[in-house]
Amino acid sequence: MRRWTRRTLAVLGVAAVALTATVTDGAMAPRPARALDNGVARTPPMGWNTWNTFGCNINETLIRQTADAIVANGLRDLGYKYVVVDDCWFNPDRDAQGNLQAHPQRFPSGMKSLGDYLHARGLLFGIYQVPLDKTCAQVGGAFPGATGSLNHEYQDARQFAAWGVDYLKYDWCSGTGTINDQVARFGIMRDALASTGRPIVYSINPNSYHAKTGPQRNWSDVANLWRTTEDITNAWNTGQTNGYPMGIQNIVDVTVPLAGYAAPGGFNDPDMLEVGNGGMNDTEMRSHFALWTMLAAPLMMGNDVRSASSATLAILRNANLVAINQDTLGRQAVQVSFDGTRRVLAKPLANGDVAVALFNQGSSTTTVSTTAAAVGKSGSSFTLRDAWTDATSSSTGTISASVPAHGTVVYRVSGGGTTTPPPVPTTFRLRSESSGRCLDVDNAGTANGTGTLIWDCHNNANQQFTANGQALQVLGKCLDVPTNATAGTRVQIWDCNGGTNQQWTINGNGTVSNVRFPSLCLDVDNAGTANGTRVLVWTCHGNTNQRWSRA
Repeated sequence: MRRWTRRTLAVLGVAAVALTATVTDGAMAPRPARALDNGVARTPPMGWNTWNTFGCNINETLIRQTADAIVANGLRDLGYKYVVVDDCWFNPDRDAQGNLQAHPQRFPSGMKSLGDYLHARGLLFGIYQVPLDKTCAQVGGAFPGATGSLNHEYQDARQFAAWGVDYLKYDWCSGTGTINDQVARFGIMRDALASTGRPIVYSINPNSYHAKTGPQRNWSDVANLWRTTEDITNAWNTGQTNGYPMGIQNIVDVTVPLAGYAAPGGFNDPDMLEVGNGGMNDTEMRSHFALWTMLAAPLMMGNDVRSASSATLAILRNANLVAINQDTLGRQAVQVSFDGTRRVLAKPLANGDVAVALFNQGSSTTTVSTTAAAVGKSGSSFTLRDAWTDATSSSTGTISASVPAHGTVVYRVSGGGTTTPPPVPTTFRLRSESSGRCLDVDNAGTANGTGTLIWDCHNNANQQFTANGQALQVLGKCLDVPTNATAGTRVQIWDCNGGTNQQWTINGNGTVSNVRFPSLCLDVDNAGTANGTRVLVWTCHGNTNQRWSRA
């Protein structure tokens, strides 16, 4: 939740933000990774959150009216059950015993009463907190106090359980702390929630005010949901790769390569829905929703449900897409192909069907195509159900549609048999045959343009590559050469953009050639073997300093 950092601070005339809460390096060792299995979020949670439309302008009347509208509009019965009260719900001061309190004017009946109201209507209660001393709105100066959970984690978890909370959104809200500090601090609240005995969905955002650590690891040992990007805004493309604010296409670019992290109980979170908030045309709104369902994303509405238009409700109530999102297999769609404009995603489903998204990122209508074989189906007779129109058609294997600019056509493909589905991205190292050392991002840097080299093989993140289609991702970036590369250009990392200069072919002889420059291969400079020797692209020759193996 970083919306206050630029938009609101500009209004308030705040030039800089003092970040007083810190978690010092070494203050606590990160826990060993262990899968979080708390029995909740077996499919992506669905519901509504206050922030996108209302920010800090919230009160108990608004929440109750929205809850009633969710029920009246049939949204609860489709699965939209979590009603999450975001930042600014609390009294800026704890009581004499250090307990959190509801804001006395905004929530005069108290949070337990609000939870009871939601539960009586078959809904679930969500609330917001932070791991450090100030919430995002408090850091930004839009709300007074310092009411974070730092050093109150177990006390706050007990309070949430007593209020009947079913979902906690936990937001970093600080530029301080390493990723290991984040893992440790988020882990404290994970354990505190578990100690209450109440099943509570745990949703974290490690990105607010912070370097974008969301894509840099699989957070499923820490939380049920983890934000992959900065805050969403109601726009198609903001030009931000992972900076505030994020448009729909920008978020998709970051989140698609992370498919291997998603599974029942733990999902990538590309942020709340902007459907119904303006800023995009109807095609883009529909595409936004369709892509979130394919990404196995939480479907958290962010609009004013009380006044939602029929067009907005038609998108949110699309039962075909909701069923794809809520499929019990819990898989996120993987990328089958992407040429920079036409993107094909495939999501295996529990009954053997495959959901296929034909996504046009371009500015004009184009045909997007794939085949049944490419998405993991065998045979020669298939039924395609259009998720938007509910119309069915037959196919002998071709899956194709004319897709408008920024549009997404989704088919549920049934029939035939199941072959090997598109592989979930796996993580591996690339070991140089000549040196025995591994491809390494220099000093674990994450800035665009950070170069690569060889180093003794280890298990740290700067040697852990994930293949997603023909992209090789590391540290939330993609292995890249400049678009004007020649023999001798150093290989670097850069924000993933789908360009052919970020696509690589692992050849049968162990060489790794660039798709944009197929005559250039990953090469250890001058056949060096010492730690720190640069990796560059060079004319493919197949010698041992160009041969790599997965390790």
